[in-house]
Order: sequence, then C-alpha cells, then structure tokens
Amino acid sequence: MTKTPDFKPCDLVIYGALGDLSKRKLLISLYRLEKHNLMEADTRIIGVDRLAETDASFVEIAHKSLQSFLNNEIDTEVWQRFARRLSYLKIDLTEPEQYKLLNAAVDPEKRVMVNYFAVSPMLFKKICHGLHSSGVLNAESRMVMEKPIGHDLKSSKEINDVVAQVFHEDQVYRIDHYLGKETVLNLLALRFANSLFYTSWNHNNIDHIQITVGEDIGIEGRWDYFDKTGQLRDMLQNHLLQILTFVTMEPPADLSAESIHMEKIKLLKALRPITSRNVDEKTVRGQYTAGFIKGNAVPGYLEEEGANTGSTTESFVAIRVDIDNWRWAGVPIYMRTGKRMPNKRTEIVVNFKNLPHNIFKDSFYELPANKLVIHLQPNEGVDVMMLNKIPGIDGNIKLQQTKLDLSFSETFKKNRIFGGYEKLILEALRGNPTLFLSREEIEQAWIWVDSIQDAWQHNHTPPKPYPAGNWGPVASVALLARDGRAWEE
Repeated sequence: MTKTPDFKPCDLVIYGALGDLSKRKLLISLYRLEKHNLMEADTRIIGVDRLAETDASFVEIAHKSLQSFLNNEIDTEVWQRFARRLSYLKIDLTEPEQYKLLNAAVDPEKRVMVNYFAVSPMLFKKICHGLHSSGVLNAESRMVMEKPIGHDLKSSKEINDVVAQVFHEDQVYRIDHYLGKETVLNLLALRFANSLFYTSWNHNNIDHIQITVGEDIGIEGRWDYFDKTGQLRDMLQNHLLQILTFVTMEPPADLSAESIHMEKIKLLKALRPITSRNVDEKTVRGQYTAGFIKGNAVPGYLEEEGANTGSTTESFVAIRVDIDNWRWAGVPIYMRTGKRMPNKRTEIVVNFKNLPHNIFKDSFYELPANKLVIHLQPNEGVDVMMLNKIPGIDGNIKLQQTKLDLSFSETFKKNRIFGGYEKLILEALRGNPTLFLSREEIEQAWIWVDSIQDAWQHNHTPPKPYPAGNWGPVASVALLARDGRAWEE
C-alpha cells in the first residue's frame, strides 16, 4: 500500500483579506476544508489588509462571510476550530517597511509560508518587493496569484518578470479555478483510462467539438474592470482555453506537473492563428441589449450602472478553433462564452461522426450521431447520447435516441464533490503544482488571443447586438451553419 505523504503545516497569508474574493471564495473554501479535516492541524490563516482590524474583528468578518455565502448551516464545532486558525495584520501594501510585521506573525522553521495575492495585479510588484526586503521568505515559501495575469502578452510578461525577481518558477502557483473542477480533472481519466474513448479520440471518429461557458449574470457592478477587458480576455483566454487543452492535448507521460504542462503548451502552439484576414469568418463578437432572464427584465450592457454608452466592448464571443496537428486535422472546435445567457451553463459536447450506411431508415432517414456531453456546471456529470431499439414484438426494429447518464452527485453519493477553489487551495497548501498554470502556458495563450484582439481592432469589427436571455447574436448560429452544423441547445 502506498503511504500517504506527510504535508507540512502552512502559514497562509491572504493579501486583500477584506476584499470580495477573500470573503466570497477563499474563506468559504478554507472553512469547507476545515470541515472535512483536510488542513494540517498547525496550519494558520493570516489576513492582511490596510484597514485597522483586530484578530477578533477579522474572525467576526469571516463569520459574516460564511453566513452570507456558505449556502449551508455553520457547524459550531467546525467554526470554533477554524476561528482558532485566524489572525490579522494591518499592512499598507504600498509601504515596504510594513512587511517586517510579518516576521513576528509567521514561523518559517515550523510552517511553509504560502502567500495568496488576492489583490489587483497592480500591487504584485509592491508585495514582492516588500516580502523580499523583509527577509521573511525562504526556499520553501510559495505564492499564489489570481487572474487576470495581465491584459495582453506584454503586460503578462511584466507581471511574471516582477514575480520572478523574488519567487522561483516552482514556487509560483497561478490559479484558474476551472482546473479544480471535478469534471475537468475527470477528462484525464475519461480520455486516458478508458480504451473506449482513447482509441476514438481523433479526427477519424470525431466530427466536431463544442465548448460553451454561459453566464446568466451581467456586469454585476464591475463595469470599469470589464469594459477595459471584454469577454475574450476575461473568459476565453483562460477558462475556455484551459478546458480546450484538457480536451485535445496528447497523452502526458505521467501525471506530473511538468508532463501535463508540456502537452498543454504543445497544444496551444498548434492553434491555427486568427488574423485580420480570417477573423470575420472565424469569430463573432456580441454585446447584450435589454431583455429578460428567467422572466425578469434586465438592462442592456450600455444601460448598466456607470456605463459608457459608446462602448464597443464585447460581452459575448464565439470562435471556430482549428488545431494544426495529426490528431485534430479537419476537426473544428467551436467555443462560445457570454453574459446574460438564458442560464448558467458550462459544458463540452463531443460530436462523433455519422455512420457511412444506414439500415434503419424506418426510424431515421439519417442516423443521429453519437454525442458525449460533459457537464461542468451546474450539475457535474457525463452523458452519452446513443441509439437503442424500442422494446416490442412487432416485425420492425424501431430506434430511439437515449441517454446514458453519469451524474457525479448520484454515482458518488458517499464522496463530497468539492468546488474548484477548495481543490486548488488544498493543492497549494500541499505544494502540488500539477493543477496550476505555468508561465509559458499563459504566455502562449496570450499570443493566440492577442492576434484575435488585434484583428478586431484592425478590421474595426463591432459587436453584434443580442437580447439578454438569448444564446448570443444570430451571427453565432451562422458560424456553425456555414459548416453544416448547429449549436447544442
């Protein structure tokens, strides 16, 4: 039997501990890890921010966050354990001298210092220099940083260069919370542990693939950030491209971070460039107008609070992706992501090729193709769409399309399905970099996305309107219709 590895306890320092990310995601996820006894007993959580809070008031803030965002009752015994881990430091992150306060708060000899940058990337340089000058770091120290890591290749390199001055690459953990989702990780098992799919996962058997990440929310008070970013850079550059790499990369040599990163980088390098010559036929930009979500009237993008009524920022993107390698030659991958969609939905649909001959014309003039549907949210699971005979004793064989349903919550009733942040925070505390992004991976993704952004600007491609509550502009339907295909709805 393999011995369970021992993990050192950590001093998890959260910079921006009073911010939205910390209160909505990090503290909630840490509490859930506590509830399932997944943190080392001596691990401590140190909140850092510029407001004059105390240990006691930070504990109260954490408790209020759980009341607001946990969606379950707070277990008193678990909360008491969790609260004992919490402490607070008032530090102005722009003042290098104040980082010396950390020396009395952490113990590098007994615990690994894990620095979680839950702040704007504009502060990364200040934090790195402050930590370096304080002398609090050692070779075991780690840092975790959130997207966005830049808004293009140039700014991404600038941020990574600053981080690299203080932290070695193997100390840096770049988060994309989609990589912590069970169904994304299950793609490795689905593809590389099952001969049924491994042998058919190529251009000989697959007609095309669709990846949809739909959000029913709008800007939600983030106008200033989002309008400078847009859906291409906010969602497609990271979340959708990460899903794409897991769906299409070659088998890694093993499950090490190095092997997986290597295959993902090779795949990103194989993406066919989209330039000003083909951007209008390969992409669709959209911007939502007023409409209805679940029966409720919602404003259009240009009617949101604080909106610039002349904005041409896209809230929807659909793209045809082509991969120039042997496995995927001639297989288009269609990706779309947008705000104010009819519902929140993240899924992958693998459409297999039609059979060359049909002997069941009494049931179907043309046999529907088999489909593998992988649901990432809201209900995680895998469906296989296939044809079966309808039971009966008459002389004709009649077929019906049926679904083999693997619901994670139903199949694994005794296993807790964790969220993406819980999994990734735990792996950062344990020092496992497998599910995090390498610098080269991020920069390769920016090279491809920057080309699309530049092409839109060169061609002056405006976003096409679509009413809130719809799956994007009509042009996104035409994107597939030109190839004789249609979106899975």
